[in-house]
Amino acid sequence: MRRRWLAALAPLLILAAGPGAAQAPGGPPPTVVVAKPVVKEVVEHDDFTGRFNAVEFVEVRARVTGYLERIHFQDGAVVKKGDLLFTIDRRPYKAALDQAQASLASAQARLNFTTTDLERAQTLSRSGNISEQVTDQRRQASLTAQADVDNATAALRQAQLNYDFTEVRSPITGRISQRNVTEGNIVITDQTMLTTIVSLDPIYFSFPVDERSFLSYQGTLRIGMGATQKEHTVPILIALTGEDKPTRKGRLDFVDNRVDDATGTVLLRATVENPDNFIKPGLFGVISMPASLPYKGVLIPDEAVGTNQDKRIVYVVGDDNTISTRNVRLGPKIDGYRVVRDGLKGDETIVINGLTRVRPGAKVTPERKDLPPTRT
Repeated sequence: MRRRWLAALAPLLILAAGPGAAQAPGGPPPTVVVAKPVVKEVVEHDDFTGRFNAVEFVEVRARVTGYLERIHFQDGAVVKKGDLLFTIDRRPYKAALDQAQASLASAQARLNFTTTDLERAQTLSRSGNISEQVTDQRRQASLTAQADVDNATAALRQAQLNYDFTEVRSPITGRISQRNVTEGNIVITDQTMLTTIVSLDPIYFSFPVDERSFLSYQGTLRIGMGATQKEHTVPILIALTGEDKPTRKGRLDFVDNRVDDATGTVLLRATVENPDNFIKPGLFGVISMPASLPYKGVLIPDEAVGTNQDKRIVYVVGDDNTISTRNVRLGPKIDGYRVVRDGLKGDETIVINGLTRVRPGAKVTPERKDLPPTRT
């Protein structure tokens, strides 16, 4: 009875052990798919999260006090440098300008009179028809008149500035925000913020990098090396929120001069072209930054990697179709493949499918396959 039970159980045990175990002694070797690793020039990339910032940002404030008379823009419009944005009531400042011009004319008339009077006194003094004291008095009057002209000229320039400041113009080209004050309200010098303007093209992308990564970049990419920064600008790619792949190109152009004490990171910044004004300051993104110089890398599919306790291994097929193992040290994923930092030279034939049917020292029937340069 026991023999019949064991006989019935034996086929089930063989099926449960898998195809490799089911191979009868002396049967053909198991068939596996093999290929040579992809060997090509690669550049490793690291990803960091950061935020976009405007290259130029201006808080538009009133430079003279007065009642807001007119607004010349639409909220959210793109304005150019020098465009008229606001007009403050100009009448009081026009009156002050006219008064300053009149004061200058009066001071100039006094200067002309005293200058002529001094010249006459100097002529009479040479002939002895006037005392030296009178000459000195007239010289003093002329110098005083000249000072009055200088004072009136400065007052006129200030009055002209105040009059010009009643027209608030855009200091930069960019997109304007909404108006913060409506017509008819009083605005105060340097206090009332009328609106804000941000530039959009190009735009900055700032992101923090941990200390370990920064030291690696500084050694390999030479970033943050002072005078050499311009000669070593690094191209970057940025993916916006919701994008699977980076769509925006830029160049790293700034490395902060110190490590942040609180976070242990270094602030880096890239300049990104934004011709369609699609990116707005404050948006988040993920930057893909080169982490190495170009080098010839050995790439294999992830499914070709096995495990042996805490090690990663790859099954190599020899010339006689015998299996051996190689311990490998893996890197990042590039073009759909896994980078092998150490353990393979690139000319080996490895098992990429059927790892469960092989073991070291066993023979296999290889089914060869060519791996494409890029794996989708």
